[in-house]
Amino acid sequence: MQEKIIILDFGSQTTQLIGRRVRELNTYCEIVPYNKMPLDDPSVIGVILSGSPFSVYDDKAFKIELEKIRGRWPILGICYGAQFMAYVNGGSVEPAPSREYGRARLTVINEANPLMHGIALGSQVWMSHGDTITSLPSDFYTIASTAEVAIAAYQAREEKLWGVQFHPEVYHSECGMQLLRNFVVDICGSRQDWSAASFIETTVAALKEQLGDDKVVLGLSGGVDSSVAAVLLNRAIGDRLTCIFVDHGMLRKDEFKRVMADYEGLGLNVVGVDASKKFFSELAGVTDPERKRKIIGKGFIDVFDEEAHKIADVKWLGQGTIYPDCIESLSITGTTIKSHHNVGGLPEKMNLRLCEPLRLLFKDEVRAVGRELGMPEHLITRHPFPGPGLAVRILGDITPEKVRILQDADDIFISGLREWGLYDKVWQAGVILLPVQSVGVMGDERTYERAVALRAVTSTDAMTADWAHLPYEFLAEVSNKIINTVRGVNRVTYDISSKPPATIEWE
Repeated sequence: MQEKIIILDFGSQTTQLIGRRVRELNTYCEIVPYNKMPLDDPSVIGVILSGSPFSVYDDKAFKIELEKIRGRWPILGICYGAQFMAYVNGGSVEPAPSREYGRARLTVINEANPLMHGIALGSQVWMSHGDTITSLPSDFYTIASTAEVAIAAYQAREEKLWGVQFHPEVYHSECGMQLLRNFVVDICGSRQDWSAASFIETTVAALKEQLGDDKVVLGLSGGVDSSVAAVLLNRAIGDRLTCIFVDHGMLRKDEFKRVMADYEGLGLNVVGVDASKKFFSELAGVTDPERKRKIIGKGFIDVFDEEAHKIADVKWLGQGTIYPDCIESLSITGTTIKSHHNVGGLPEKMNLRLCEPLRLLFKDEVRAVGRELGMPEHLITRHPFPGPGLAVRILGDITPEKVRILQDADDIFISGLREWGLYDKVWQAGVILLPVQSVGVMGDERTYERAVALRAVTSTDAMTADWAHLPYEFLAEVSNKIINTVRGVNRVTYDISSKPPATIEWE
């Protein structure tokens, strides 16, 4: 039985990071809504309560019946989770004099407490909260403080229940992984047997049982997620998997031809479909980014459905959906950030059941699985690329000419990153075609042509990202080459926005 940590999601933007850090400890975990605790699951070894955008005393705050889990498993509350456990047991939680956000240092540590083992005095932690715990219940005691937060961490006496006001899951908390290790491994007793190899073994076995002798179709995008999903399914069911690669006309330069060759080398059964005319026609005059995504998503399904019906007796649709897709499409608070092309219900006319073998994996875990499956490195390290392709990197309406301009500029940027040895140091990169024209001078002539923005970010999981600090010399070389060789562009800018508040893609 695969043991697991359950993370109850109260709506924090960093809930996925908690899960990622637990996975880094070779421990399987599942993130579930705060009110969906699997009380009868015998594989659970511990519970983590996430942060939340709400205050514990708000009428709309997410609340659970703590007594149903208290005493059954070790519990760690983070930020809101810590405040909630203190509050419902008789402690006080009040608005902080000012929002406590940023770095802090631990000034008091109870080193004898098992949650604090190996954490040094003065360790940096990351605070992000508007409320603070001002008093603890009588049977709780403080185990760590900072200069500004007297109750930075606590434990319930004679009970495996802890709370921390700071965020151990973020990289700014220097002691974060040690604290999570103390909880997950030492306190909960994880065997640390979760790995890419174990995932493949259990998933292939589960796919064989789930799919039986049924046939599966899978839409390939050229990205690592769908590619790994295809290879994993191919290992489980062999030639009963048919992959369909739809060219909607907004792929990168020469990508359709290159990717088809890659898939042939992997031994996959792939049908390639050039549907670019259909998509250009349906996108004509459309400027709203969400409409673009919906049109491309529907168009993909229409083309895919037509091809799938050419295959007899198909019963399943395979997809490369991963964790960040699910969490970013609809948060627990009900706020849609942006829709994802591979998340959501299928039209009833397809009459196919959904198979998502990677749904519980983060991007770097998908890559680890790909390596374990023996896939070529250039496919595994390929940057994330949006399902709608360059359509959401062209701000404004879509035309074949704009796509041509963006493909040429993007090819120069990506090729340059590879030539300078920068590609693998960047999480995601691409060029955005801006809906503006600018005055320029080429030779003795005045020009009035398009501007593009280069976008490159560093990240570990796409939930947060910083703009990549690329060398000025590199940016100058790329800018000059784009302006001199891409007909229709006379200005190049570089996007230095981080996520949050910006998203990685512009649309």
